[in-house]
Amino acid sequence: MILRLAFASLIARALTVGMTILAIALSVALFLGVEKIRTGAKASFADTISGTDLIVGARSGSVQLLLYSVFRIGNATNNLTWETYQDIASHPDVDWIVPISLGDSHRQFRVMGTTPTFFERYKYRSGKSLVVNDGAIIDDLFDAVIGADVAATLGYSVSDPIVVAHGLASFTEHDDQPFRVSGILEKTGTPVDRTVIIGMRAIEAIHVDWQVQGQSTPADALRQMELEPQAVTAALVGVKGRLKVFGLQRFINEYTQEPLLAILPGVALQELWQIVSIAETALVGVSAMVVITALIGMMATIFSSLNERRREMAIFRAMGARPRVIVGLLVLEAIVMATLGALVGLELLYIGLTIGQPLIDSAFGLWLPIEPPTLREVWVLLVVILAGAIVSMVPALRAYRMSLADGMTVRI
Repeated sequence: MILRLAFASLIARALTVGMTILAIALSVALFLGVEKIRTGAKASFADTISGTDLIVGARSGSVQLLLYSVFRIGNATNNLTWETYQDIASHPDVDWIVPISLGDSHRQFRVMGTTPTFFERYKYRSGKSLVVNDGAIIDDLFDAVIGADVAATLGYSVSDPIVVAHGLASFTEHDDQPFRVSGILEKTGTPVDRTVIIGMRAIEAIHVDWQVQGQSTPADALRQMELEPQAVTAALVGVKGRLKVFGLQRFINEYTQEPLLAILPGVALQELWQIVSIAETALVGVSAMVVITALIGMMATIFSSLNERRREMAIFRAMGARPRVIVGLLVLEAIVMATLGALVGLELLYIGLTIGQPLIDSAFGLWLPIEPPTLREVWVLLVVILAGAIVSMVPALRAYRMSLADGMTVRI
């Protein structure tokens, strides 16, 4: 009977109740949306590089090595000699190794020297490979493959010329050896999008004439040279077996020829995430305040309706309804509103994900999977419903204390 009365009362106040349900639904959708973005950002961050067992560089800190080798932030304290790189590459536990050479730039975008193997071995988002959206990978000495953000920001297309500058903020350009855009990569949501990729031999080629002032070696002559690298900034390493990772890491960290550091990318990424996780906490806190505000709004709505329902409550009391029935009626109404608000909010979330998922992925490289509600999200919905019942107790107790005469008195 109480349930029937609650639904009849809610239908009678359809407009006010509908606005309250909408406010709760929007706040729930926002909270769950922020939760999806938080987990999606964390997963995308952790999937910036996958399939690589070790990252090797000069001895520094694990986060610093990760920042400059993967995120192209900062600079290396030192380089690895080419002899050391070859020694590591010849280790029996090494399955594959990809060199990385940094130090030059193009209009504030980092230039990375590597080998064609990089396009095969670099993985992101749990094993996804790089895809050339237009053109082809490096074929000629002066070919360059650019990331999606480089192409979009600078308006480049295949066959456009690129002039590499020495250093990150240098006005000294290698304009005597211009490169040609041979390919443009699909957007990945990783630092690759903001990178100009050239060959390791090309790194050596553009620095051939730096030791002799005013000399300019023709491009065809450079193509005929061996151009063996002298050093590399870092290296991505794949191991033949998971059980051999730690042994190889120990071998590299204890290398006697020069001080080296080998890190596990996953562990270093977790360390780096801990540094930036304050933003994650702030997002959750703000969205939680939105939900609390919506629940307080529901309590205010119930409070404001009490004055209009004084006579209704008095009639219930006159018909023999006990005070706890009145309290139960108001609490039940609040539970129904909170439940409907939570369910509508969940539906709005999935509608938003369906529409926004491809747009967010293409614009920001942030993948938000459309999956059934997680246990954490189910608990959020239950907490919202429980909180709705709790906040309704305040106006319910106010209605409980209303006297029968108060409800029957006509106020002018």
